[in-house]
Amino acid sequence: MAKTLETFGRLDVLIANAGVGHFAPITELTPTQWQDTIDTNLSGVFYSLKSALDALIDAKGYFISIASLAGTNFFATASAYNASKFGLVGFTQAVMLDLRDAGVKCSTIMPGSVASHFNNHEPSANDDWKIQPEDLGQMVVDLLKMNPRTLPSKIEVRPSQTGKK
Repeated sequence: MAKTLETFGRLDVLIANAGVGHFAPITELTPTQWQDTIDTNLSGVFYSLKSALDALIDAKGYFISIASLAGTNFFATASAYNASKFGLVGFTQAVMLDLRDAGVKCSTIMPGSVASHFNNHEPSANDDWKIQPEDLGQMVVDLLKMNPRTLPSKIEVRPSQTGKK
């Protein structure tokens, strides 16, 4: 954060978009996998925001977390991932309440299926039905352009179709 402020003089936007997923039934999920998921998907966001907080308040900036529909929709083999994303959604919503009167806007975007490299997936033509990374990028741009009096605090976004034929 110090290097960012030294280079640019201010911080207007912080986007938390790191994520890891270890998917296994609870009977097979290891404590290391649990800790890695929580540390990356939840604690990493906390530490990032804490380091940026003064700068965001000074700039009356914007904090955006990229969560997941897994933050409201649980599924088998995803206990750590679901816990981390439920936590991230709750964290961002609580932070929004803490910071909005200081002029800092906070939103969480909760995408469904995204054509990404998550968990070493290689996007291909089979992923054309999914949300594309540039779609999420456009959503972020749209949030930043929104009238300052309006705050979309939680956005659920899904592919238009299921990909099943």
